[in-house]
Amino acid sequence: MSYQKQKFMEHLHNNNYASPGGYCNALDNIERLFSVNIDAEFDRDQCETLYENIQETRKNPERIGKNEHDVRTYASRLKKYIEFRKDQNLNNNIFEFAESEDYALENGDNDFEPYTKADFLNDVYMAEEKYDTCYSRLKHKKNIILQGAPGVGKTFAARRLAWSIMGVQDNSRVEFVQFHQSYSYEDFIMGYKPVDNGFSLEKGVFYDFCLKAKEDPYNDYFFIIDEINRGNMSKIFGELLMLIENDYRGTEITLAYERKPFSVPENLYIIGMMNTADRSLAMIDYALRRRFSFVEMSPGFDSDGFVAYQSVVNNRTFDKLISRIKALNSDIENDASLGKGFFIGHSYFCNLDINSTDEVLKEIVEYDIIPMLEEYWFDDEAKAKSWSNDLRGVFND
Repeated sequence: MSYQKQKFMEHLHNNNYASPGGYCNALDNIERLFSVNIDAEFDRDQCETLYENIQETRKNPERIGKNEHDVRTYASRLKKYIEFRKDQNLNNNIFEFAESEDYALENGDNDFEPYTKADFLNDVYMAEEKYDTCYSRLKHKKNIILQGAPGVGKTFAARRLAWSIMGVQDNSRVEFVQFHQSYSYEDFIMGYKPVDNGFSLEKGVFYDFCLKAKEDPYNDYFFIIDEINRGNMSKIFGELLMLIENDYRGTEITLAYERKPFSVPENLYIIGMMNTADRSLAMIDYALRRRFSFVEMSPGFDSDGFVAYQSVVNNRTFDKLISRIKALNSDIENDASLGKGFFIGHSYFCNLDINSTDEVLKEIVEYDIIPMLEEYWFDDEAKAKSWSNDLRGVFND
């Protein structure tokens, strides 16, 4: 290891950075993959070439046998090394490059906790194959909707899906809104709002977030929409319905209010959530549906994460109740008037206080699950009562 890298590791260790060795491994990989010697003195042109090669590789990381997260990590760790070299006054040429706005390496990754696919699967009770599907469809289509029954963890999963793709828990690159019947184009894109002396043209949350993503083209940004089918999407998106399509990203169109060209950037991804058990909501029409990939989220009782959680709870009553909920879901799926969109989700049973598990479970069954069953089978009182007694019986054995 070179003198500079050894001092760099000491600096990271003294400042409580996690895994200092990982930083030096990243630098070694940069030298190997891009055929440079970052310890040697080299001029601005070489620095620019290295930066451009790293950023270009992020668009097609497979050509060097890496994934996008790996290449992003190389960029952020190279930046940290450049900052260290600047502080140590070891190489003025490379410092000038580090200060250049035109060639600034990406900021901030080291300021956030890392978040990986493994972290997602540990936090979200989802099968690995389903995660891979979410990742693939989102990267290809740029717009997905997580749909499923109440309690399957759609909202919880959406933000963590974004983190896992970014590789860090950077909420500055995530925007979250919830649609409702009164949500409008004026709230979402732009519109005139009353002010003291009349009206003012105000930008909406999606418009502003698009501009933010455009200013940082080498990082991914995620716009999360809860209850996406509660809003009138044609009314809310307006002319941007075309621009959110993958094939039209970066294409400019003149906006109705501002009369200026606008586009949705390629590095912006939309994640919507939709509750399939709400009978009061109309399904999304086909013109809108083709702009999204729909991923079904199911209860994760059989996922590796939930099985591990169940073993930690280590409660016989809990195990019996989960077994009966799985049987209940099977009955719901086979009911012609319901189906899998009305499953009982696993999130009802998460984050239990191990010291008072039985009492908490009784309350969940009595005040969360049974009222839902009574609504599901409002026209079949005997069936609702049968399952209610079945679940209550778990606590009487």
